[in-house]
Amino acid sequence: MDGTREHLIETYRKKARHYDITSRFYPVPGYPQQAQRLQAVQALGLRPGDSVVEIACGTGLNFSLIEQVIGPEGRIVGVDLTDAMLAQAQHRIETNGWSNISLVQADAAEFDFPAEADAILSTYAMSQVPECADVIAHGVAALSPGGRWVVLDLKVPDNTPRWLAQLGIALVRPFASIDEWIVRRPWEAIRAEMQDRLADFSWSELFFGSAFLAAGSRGSRTVDESPQGTGPD
Repeated sequence: MDGTREHLIETYRKKARHYDITSRFYPVPGYPQQAQRLQAVQALGLRPGDSVVEIACGTGLNFSLIEQVIGPEGRIVGVDLTDAMLAQAQHRIETNGWSNISLVQADAAEFDFPAEADAILSTYAMSQVPECADVIAHGVAALSPGGRWVVLDLKVPDNTPRWLAQLGIALVRPFASIDEWIVRRPWEAIRAEMQDRLADFSWSELFFGSAFLAAGSRGSRTVDESPQGTGPD
């Protein structure tokens, strides 16, 4: 495991116990995080009985929003890199009496997505995964036809005043190597991969461009599954 992942694990282990409280002020006091989370879940287009994979589920802050739609007949698979965050998620599950949620400790880049998922969600985490484009591709391959992939995450604002650019940088400073994050510009890789692989792709910039909501559906055939040998002889 490289230094980036080790840093993430240690960072979130320290934050896990009080994460539900401190996240209310993330990334800055007054930031409309909960409204954005709701917007992301709504973008999944869920129905009762659907199966949802949440990448980097953390303590399960999105679980209740998803459960309200899919109901007890649906299913959630929560995936996270950090054991301490999953322990808090398990406590949330037990407190609410949910029996349709399973948790998996795994690196998103190495996670084996379950086949025929109806939806995949990631909030405020995908840009921290160096292999974010690969994760998007693996998820698309696992979606059922018409299944939705939704990513809500942070970015550095484009063509905005200096103070807003500095805000975007400050948002991720506690969680990642900021210089590496700026150079890598992961939101661009996420956008390109989703746009290439998903139908009805949409991209919305939020909070003065410091965040984005990307969404799309898997069509009946993905890019990698296009028919072979159909061109002219």
